[in-house]
Amino acid sequence: MTTQFSVNIICYNEAENIRDCLESVRWADEVVVVDSHSTDGTTEICREYGAKIYQEAFTGYGKLRNIAIEKSTHDWILSLDADERVTSELKEEIFREFQLNPLADAYAIPRKSHFLERWIWSCGWYPDYRSTQLFHRKAGKYTEVLNDDHFELNAGSRKEYLKKHILHYTYKDIDHYLIKMERYTTLKAEQMKKDGRRFSPHQLITHPVFMFFKMYILRRGFMQGKIGLILSTLYMYYTFLKYAKLWELTKNSAETDEFLRNDVTRRA
Repeated sequence: MTTQFSVNIICYNEAENIRDCLESVRWADEVVVVDSHSTDGTTEICREYGAKIYQEAFTGYGKLRNIAIEKSTHDWILSLDADERVTSELKEEIFREFQLNPLADAYAIPRKSHFLERWIWSCGWYPDYRSTQLFHRKAGKYTEVLNDDHFELNAGSRKEYLKKHILHYTYKDIDHYLIKMERYTTLKAEQMKKDGRRFSPHQLITHPVFMFFKMYILRRGFMQGKIGLILSTLYMYYTFLKYAKLWELTKNSAETDEFLRNDVTRRA
């Protein structure tokens, strides 16, 4: 196989995860890490593995991934998070796909995501083909919003689906979930405000309830017993919190706008 691969990883304070991630891609021709000024030894571990490290302040997940693409030397890129692992079966599938000319310009890869040390196959977590993680650098780019890193294909680019898995160790325990949720809900609320989304009181009830119903009933969270119930309830709370934060952001903006309008009226 003559195709060369660059692995891209964006991270911040991932010393606990990054070594296993890097071990799983030792076969790559290049590893590019975009780090947002970690303080826990993440970059030192990356240097042990010969990774190219670039420091960038966090300005959104998609923007950091696009920076990683720009810093990469090779045309084919595998984009990972520090809490992901490439299985040997996936590596072999990629190699087989690239023995001759690949069939597509980009590939989505299924993820086996773990929560509380269990593989979650319900709640809509599997096979989790949402993310295009293997692609030619000219196939597209990531959307540059604060809270997301969706890969958008260029017109004419072809997408296919691989069958072997990435292992995703997303939340090690409930405290870890709550820490991440605090950050994610803030970013989501800020992005909704930026997009001009308006708050309505019913969103604090209808949206969380529907999220629970979707994950626990429609996506069969009940089939995984207590862990499915816990995860569906946590996502219900996540949904409530992001709309509560949207209310807080828009409330402050509305009060400022009202003050300015009243001030103009007084001056007139």
